[in-house]
This record gives sequence, C-alpha cells and structure tokens, in this order.
Amino acid sequence: MKCDIRRIFSTTSLLASVLVVSSLSTSVAMAKGSRKTSLPASLLKKVTKPAKKTSLKPSEKSYFNLKELHSRYVSWGVDPENKKSSINLLDAWRKFEKKKDIVVAVIDTGIDPGHPFLKSNLHVTQGNSSQTNYGLDFSKNKLNLYRPSDSHGHGTHVSGIVRSVNPEVKILTLKYYNPQASGQDNLNSTIKALRYAVDQNVDIINYSGGGPEPALEELRILKLAEKKGILVVAAAGNEESNIDIKNNAYYPASYGLKNIITVTAHDQALRLLSSSNYGKESVDITAPGYRIRSALPNGRSGYLTGTSQATAFVSGVAALLKSKHPNLTAAELKEIIKSSAKKEITLLSRCSSGGRLNAGKAINLAERYIKAKSLKRELANKKVASDTKPKTGKITYLKAN
Repeated sequence: MKCDIRRIFSTTSLLASVLVVSSLSTSVAMAKGSRKTSLPASLLKKVTKPAKKTSLKPSEKSYFNLKELHSRYVSWGVDPENKKSSINLLDAWRKFEKKKDIVVAVIDTGIDPGHPFLKSNLHVTQGNSSQTNYGLDFSKNKLNLYRPSDSHGHGTHVSGIVRSVNPEVKILTLKYYNPQASGQDNLNSTIKALRYAVDQNVDIINYSGGGPEPALEELRILKLAEKKGILVVAAAGNEESNIDIKNNAYYPASYGLKNIITVTAHDQALRLLSSSNYGKESVDITAPGYRIRSALPNGRSGYLTGTSQATAFVSGVAALLKSKHPNLTAAELKEIIKSSAKKEITLLSRCSSGGRLNAGKAINLAERYIKAKSLKRELANKKVASDTKPKTGKITYLKAN
C-alpha cells in the first residue's frame, strides 16, 4: 500500500473573484527599498471594553482554559461564537495536546515585558526572563541589547495575537525597528535578527516587515533556515498590489522558498482588505487582519489592521501544530496549513490556497497526515525485514577435478 502525500493535500480548482474593503490602518514606509510595517497613524488610545461573558459550557474539554477565548486581549479572529470568519480555534483546542514547547521568534518593534497577557510567554536564550532581560534589541542606536522595549506597539500587538492562538507559546522577541533609522539601517537590523533566530534554531519565525527590494544576505539566511527546517511566516505587505507581478514583489514574502508561508488579510465579511497585497501564485493563505484586538504596551489592549496581524494568526496555528506534532517539517507545516484552508469565493483568486486559515481543520489534517506517514513507515520497515530474512535452499557440492 502506497501513501501519496499529494492525495492528502489535494485541493480544488481556483476561480476568479474580486472583492475588497477599505482598511483603517496605513502603512508606514521607512524609505524606498526599506522595511515596512502595518501601523496606524497613531496607536489607538482606546482601551477595549470588558470581556463579554462566554456561552461556552464549563464541561467542554479543552487543553487550554476556554475563558481565554473571551479575554479582553483577543479578537473576533478567535471568537468561538463567530462561526463565519474566525479561524475555528475552539475545534483545534479541543483536539490539542502539547508534546513540546515551541519557540516563535517575533522580529518586530519589541514587546512590553510586563504585559499581563504576555509576561508568562517570554523566552530568552540566556538566564531567566525578567524586566531587564526579555529578548534582544538589534535596532540601530539601541539603549540595551537585552531590553527590546516597544514604544511603537506593533510588536506587542503581534505577539499578543500569536499568544491568543497558542497560550503556551514561547516568544523570543527580536527587535529590528527604529523609526529614526534609515531604511537600510532597519534592513541591516532585520538581517541580524534573522541570523540570530536561525542560529538559535527556533521553531518558527514571524516577520511582518518587508520591502520591494531583495537582499542577498537576507536570502542566504532564509535558505539556511530552510535547510534547518525553520518555518518563516511572512506578511504579504500592504501596498494594494498583486505581488505575482515582478515589479510589485515584496520581500521576504516573494523569495519563494519552501519554508516561507506568505499571508494576506481578510475582514469579518471574508473580503480581502483593500490595502493588502495579494497573488494567486505568490501568496499562500489569508487570515483575519481587520480591526484586530490584541495587547498594546502598558498593559493596554487595542485594535490594529493589516497583513501583520494576519501573519501572527498563522504563526500561532503553526505553533499549535508543531507543539502537537514536533516532527513535522517546515514544508509539511506549510502544506497542512494551506491545504486545510477554508475555501471562500471572495478569496479564490487572491492566494494559492484559495481560502482562509482554519485551525480546526489544520489540526485534523495534521493528524491524518501523521497517521498516513506512520503507516507508510511501518509498511516500509516490514518490507525491509522480510527482505533480510535468510533464504533456505539445498546445498550443492562441487566435485574437484
């Protein structure tokens, strides 16, 4: 019996459709050919309302506390009562069981180390995490290497989304962004952060920045990540462009490596954000990205919009899959996430999967894939064992001349 991975990951044909919606956030360009990030004109000062009461049954089984799904720091993207456009996280939690701690390197603007939603998830490579040691700062003119403080808010927000999907994820904060630095300086800082993450053999890299120009050293490091099996989750960008077109390419999303999964953003009506880049060949999947509630510095919560937010949801789901099935490779994680996408007519022509992130289906598909892979290995071992058994036969004696 043969097990063909293509059967497990088969997808339907893609149909063309175009529907977009306006986005509340603006992309802040650092310089031509530089790195960008989806930040609004000002970090929202509104603190979210108290969490609504959950209708979930206390008896429902889940690895994680179901009250987390209605925390004041989470969004409609994980709301179990949002059947239309959430990532179907409750189904994933019901079937989840942790086998391994997973480290996600968030390469961004830093983090609030004292935030009540994040302080238990900090991962450091030396010593213990504390208010003076909570990641690394590679940005130009940094004040302290081990204090990647977040005066911008974007990194804290992104980290909060990853944590909302996998509450036990370990976040390695690697800061690259300095608003006063040049685009080239921020790119150089990005490369240093990427190199560190790869050297540390993290499980997943979340990188929401990017720019229109490729960088050879960045590509070299990402190829090393590919060789090591590190999944890189990259934002498609917020330039309202089809990045299948060469002149609209967005890096690192457009490098086309097997370990890079490129993410664009949809709203609650399942429409691609008008600000989001897209591409039937270059973009892999969509995820929630419109008015996403998450953590902000100083213990606050608030809303941001963009492909950065969508990227963080995918990193969170990848962390769930890898935690439950540690032996999944980066290429397998990418294929499982894409093949489990929920097809939507509004998204079919916008990404290669033709749909949106579905955590519940991803967990199911990973389970089926692991079982099929195990069966294939078992059958192969049996064949090898049977081939090595000693053969019996009669002895032939040769007469001497």
